[in-house]
Amino acid sequence: MQEEVENRTVTLVVSGTRFTGRLLKSAISKYMAHRKEKKQLKSRDAPVKPQGKQTVKQLIGQNQGVSNLEITDPSIREFEKIARKYGVDYAVKKDRSTMPPKYMIFFKARDADALTAAFTEYSAQKVKKASRPSVLAKLNHFKELVKNAVKDKTRKKELER
Repeated sequence: MQEEVENRTVTLVVSGTRFTGRLLKSAISKYMAHRKEKKQLKSRDAPVKPQGKQTVKQLIGQNQGVSNLEITDPSIREFEKIARKYGVDYAVKKDRSTMPPKYMIFFKARDADALTAAFTEYSAQKVKKASRPSVLAKLNHFKELVKNAVKDKTRKKELER
C-alpha cells in the first residue's frame, strides 16, 4: 500500500508569501491544465497514416504489399473520384515513355477487393458515357434541320378591328 502511494506522489513547488488554500487550489489546477495540454500535444504528434491518394514511397512504406494496374485512358480524375469513394489507398504514376501516356495505379494488396469494385464501377461509367450520343452531334443535326426547313416568305397584312 505504501509503495503505491509513493509511486503516485507528485512534487509541486509553490513560492508565495502566504500559503493559503486558494494558492494550493490554483497551483493544482495549473498543474492539471499543464498535464492536459501535454497529453493533447502527445496525441497530435502521433504519426499520421496517410489515406487515399499518396506517393508510391508512402504506399510502400506501410509494408502491406503493393499491386499495380494500368490505365491508358487520359481521364484519370474520374477513377480517382471513385477510388476515394471506396476508400482505397492508391498512388498514380504517369508513364510518359509511350504515346498516349499510360497511368500506373499502385494500391495496397489488402485493398484488392475494394479496388476491383471501384474499377468495375469506373469501367461501367466509361461504357455508359461512350454509349451516350454527343450533344454537339445532336446540335449540328438540329441546325441542319432548321436550315433545310421551308420558310414561308409571304407576308400577310391583316387589320384587326
